[in-house]
Amino acid sequence: MSISSFDDLIRVARQQPEPQRLLFVFTRVELPDDCTPEQRARFEAGKGGALTPLMCLDKTLEELGTFSDLLEESQRVLQDWTIVFVAALSGNNGCVPRSEDAEAPLNRMVESIKAGSIGSFIPFDAHGQPVLFGPS
Repeated sequence: MSISSFDDLIRVARQQPEPQRLLFVFTRVELPDDCTPEQRARFEAGKGGALTPLMCLDKTLEELGTFSDLLEESQRVLQDWTIVFVAALSGNNGCVPRSEDAEAPLNRMVESIKAGSIGSFIPFDAHGQPVLFGPS
């Protein structure tokens, strides 16, 4: 399955056999307080940094519009985020997961992002384009 846009993500989520609730963790790239001079130089050159989770959000596919809608909603709360990580929570027996069901998975997402374990999430930039992370 290839996701090359936010629209692809929505399309694939709608094709799943069980209803989906999408989980979002908005992050910002920051320079840690305990950084080395080399890390600071890389950061100032636009490379490196640490992903800091700022806000979590969960939505059913029916509640979710376009990426522009998501961006507008996020910017009402956060003026400045860099990457949003997305995961899906699958329903059971045709029932959409409740927002309460998303709390623990969202907390696990936040902890995974803090630990740098992001491989199971789909990252998008503030333009709705997928982000590919390369070697640092």
